[in-house]
Amino acid sequence: MTEGIHKILILSDTNNKPVKMYLDQAPKLAKGFIRLGHDVRHLSYCSILSQLSHFKSRLLSGFLCKRKADEIIAQFVRQYKPDIIFVGFAKYLDSATISLLREEVPSAVLVGGDGDPWPKLQKDKRIETARGLDIMTATNDGEFLQDYRDAGVRRCVFLPNICDPDTDHRYDVGEQWKSDILFTGQLKLKRDYPTSDIRYQLANKLIGMKNCSIYGCLGWPKIGGLDYFYAISGAKIGVNSNVRDDIKFYHSDRLTHYLACGTFVMAKRMKDCDGLYKDGQHLKFFDTVEEFFELADWYLKHEEERKKIADAGMKWMHEQFNCVKIAGYILDMIDTGQYQAPWGIFS
Repeated sequence: MTEGIHKILILSDTNNKPVKMYLDQAPKLAKGFIRLGHDVRHLSYCSILSQLSHFKSRLLSGFLCKRKADEIIAQFVRQYKPDIIFVGFAKYLDSATISLLREEVPSAVLVGGDGDPWPKLQKDKRIETARGLDIMTATNDGEFLQDYRDAGVRRCVFLPNICDPDTDHRYDVGEQWKSDILFTGQLKLKRDYPTSDIRYQLANKLIGMKNCSIYGCLGWPKIGGLDYFYAISGAKIGVNSNVRDDIKFYHSDRLTHYLACGTFVMAKRMKDCDGLYKDGQHLKFFDTVEEFFELADWYLKHEEERKKIADAGMKWMHEQFNCVKIAGYILDMIDTGQYQAPWGIFS
């Protein structure tokens, strides 16, 4: 690809619900590309479907309006002629959509991004869709990304979740947001997803403790928008346990939010993740529920050490996982075939 200003289309499913406005990776990626000097346009696939449909049901909208939505997107790229198309796995965006993009702009580089576990279990046939891409990125470098490789996807590369320091940072908060320990998120993603039991064990014990905040499980309400960042900022300890901890580099975006918003993070130990974060420097790992509560008790009594690690974790996240860095890594992969980061060289 020639040097200069690239035209970049991001095609994803933007969620306009206020509770999720800061969780969407697409605006962060767009900001990164723009700050690197490129032109970016962002289309929400499902928003186009909704505008075309007279029905509130996504199922009916997808069934009746998908072909028209693809035609509208084809008309857009025909006029815009993007150099790069970044594809998120929006519902009803499929291999037929990718084929249309190829027909309209055969010279464009198509890059996909998947932040979910178990791609084989996703109902949107994303592995089949990914076969039409030039580069497939995912927030793991293990079993889940290997599913794409085994299916014959051209290039499969690890890329971490994105942090936007403009919004993902520590906030000054009132007493209503302050807690000793914070736990957010579901205990199981879906009924057929084999989630680690340690999440349930941790949450179930925390719910009976004083000065602990729990959101999104065990009957407690979900939290989102700026309230989510306020809760993280006000917590002395943020607990993270991924649905799987045996997948190389796999991490929830929750971990990114916790670190970036400046709480002291205690995380269930993950496989081969030293390049991403350093134990005792950016966060503190634990292996069992018993070890978590022993360490939590110690760090709650040693504020200086806890704050030191929390500050280092926030600084590391802002420096190494920010939207400009991650956007730059995508461009490096396109231009040179690889990118180099503190966690390794990937191609």
